[in-house]
Amino acid sequence: MSDALHIVCPHCATINRIPTARLAESPKCGHCHQLLFTGQVLELNEANFRRYVEHTDVPMAVDFWAPWCGPCKMMAPQYAQAATELEPSVRLAKLNTDEAQGIAGEFGIRSIPTLIVFKGGREVARQSGAIRTPDIVRFIRSHA
Repeated sequence: MSDALHIVCPHCATINRIPTARLAESPKCGHCHQLLFTGQVLELNEANFRRYVEHTDVPMAVDFWAPWCGPCKMMAPQYAQAATELEPSVRLAKLNTDEAQGIAGEFGIRSIPTLIVFKGGREVARQSGAIRTPDIVRFIRSHA
């Protein structure tokens, strides 16, 4: 890692430059002054997906899901728990495939839930099917 990382604020979408050594010190956004890492899953959409995935220097895991999907509903609390364990070294987000069909199509999402790990804006790993917190954490850490 370099001396500084770019982190997109989950509140106002401002790109912040944070010294790597200070990442674990609860950094705040220079624009809105809110915490950059909240331990919560970030909700993405068609409009902001690229900004977060392409401009966040820490690895990002994105859960592609839909509200009607039973396995997605079962995995959601497990995924939320993983966010509390993995931040700030990894940012966790989710994308509703019903509302963002273009992005789901671009990434060839054929079954949900599908978890994709991105580094530097590029997909590095993919896992389909509902999994529990320890498996989510293990999968993401092995590819982050």
